[in-house]
Amino acid sequence: HVQLVESGGGSAQAGGSLRLSCAASGDISEINLMGWFRQAPGKKREGVAAMDTVRGSVYYDAALKDRFTISQDKTEKRVYLQMIFLKPEDTAMYYCGARRTGAAPYSYHPLRDDAYGYWGQGTQVTVAS
Repeated sequence: HVQLVESGGGSAQAGGSLRLSCAASGDISEINLMGWFRQAPGKKREGVAAMDTVRGSVYYDAALKDRFTISQDKTEKRVYLQMIFLKPEDTAMYYCGARRTGAAPYSYHPLRDDAYGYWGQGTQVTVAS
């Protein structure tokens, strides 16, 4: 089993920045993909960024890739999401997800939430105009 804990959310002004962190623990050797998703009130959860933690490949929502950066610290078993030039529409609960190697579905997209079997509790990001 894998546990994920997000941190780093909070309030920011438009144009500001925040750095989210996701700490993984448990059977992390089984994990090969971690991603960040967000869900605003009344909206579906959407993929923001993802990283193949073994190969280092990264994936971004096309509309966010110029402002958001995903990275990892293998030593500390953390994945980060650096967000800059924040906008009010970035306001959402941000979730960290992890996928176990070989888990179903076997055909998946890194930015779809059905690829992930483990989730954190989320961290709130609120951007004021």
